[in-house]
Amino acid sequence: MIRAVEVHVRQRSGRRAIHVTICGAGAIGGFTGASLARAGHHVLLVDAADAHVAAINQHGLTIEAPGTGTPDWTVRVRAVTPHALTGQHALVLLSVKSQHTAPALAAIVPHLTPTGTIVALQNGLNEELVSARIGADRTVGCLVNFGADWQAPGRIQWGGPGAIVLGELDGRTTPRVKELARLLEPAGETKITDNIWGVKWSKHVYGALLFATALVDATVYDVVERAAPIQRMLIALVVENMAVAEASGVRLEAFDEYDPALYEKARAGDEAARAAAIELVSHHYRTRAKTRTGVWRDLAVRKRKTEVGAMLGATVAKANGYGLAMPLTTRLIAMIEELESGRRQMAWANLDELVGAA
Repeated sequence: MIRAVEVHVRQRSGRRAIHVTICGAGAIGGFTGASLARAGHHVLLVDAADAHVAAINQHGLTIEAPGTGTPDWTVRVRAVTPHALTGQHALVLLSVKSQHTAPALAAIVPHLTPTGTIVALQNGLNEELVSARIGADRTVGCLVNFGADWQAPGRIQWGGPGAIVLGELDGRTTPRVKELARLLEPAGETKITDNIWGVKWSKHVYGALLFATALVDATVYDVVERAAPIQRMLIALVVENMAVAEASGVRLEAFDEYDPALYEKARAGDEAARAAAIELVSHHYRTRAKTRTGVWRDLAVRKRKTEVGAMLGATVAKANGYGLAMPLTTRLIAMIEELESGRRQMAWANLDELVGAA
């Protein structure tokens, strides 16, 4: 059994320590905050869970790393609940679930400096909400695809590396986004893009596949490798969402386990492309400690509502505006909501039902 070790904060040389406020100290925010604090930055975690905040302040924040061959590590970092937040903050990393974005902004924006920046380290297209509230010039987009799970108060489990991509909403490569990329390096290799909306939309449309894998109590790779009819349904589901991105004038970008070109070819009946698209997903999850999605964890472990409304529901709303039908996605949303309410149980038959709908 690997024991946790308390790490010493590195003394920074050459580069200045940056004050960072992270709103949402769960899986992504917690790991990012711990990584930045370990690198010597001044980090404040803001989280709505009283027990999580208390544990962090009393014992530090522990990052568990099972199956990686490295010990768990603990770093001392300050944490507060939103109602206890005071002062003015120049840089906020927003890491709450998509459905909590609006209340999080209500809590944090009054404490943002007049020129302060918010970076959305979230799934979904929350940069739209952030920029509507504080302006596009103060909003930076970010794709986060590394794996992490909240385990218990004061404990986050790292699930394996993944893409971190930053970009200004207008596509410029600015000194600000370069500095932010350097800042996030302790959490993982960070790249800059001139097409952040394409990157964000890519994770957004691919997310439909991940929601579907949560219909059954199994790993992601078990689901996608199950059978050709399931694979074709998953491709159709993603393609249905891709059509909305295309209608929005978005140029989708490849990242990690998602390549939009493969889905386009598979849509046209290219079986080799279908197999290649599925293999990317399977390989990604077979080589990570995190083998199930956060959606599955919300349903099976934490027994709470998922991001389905804020993510897939938002896509359907956009599709309605373009006159696009999304029958498969709409059915998936209903099934996830039935799982949330207990009216449906996780089972392979759920995927068979979606195959039939496809």
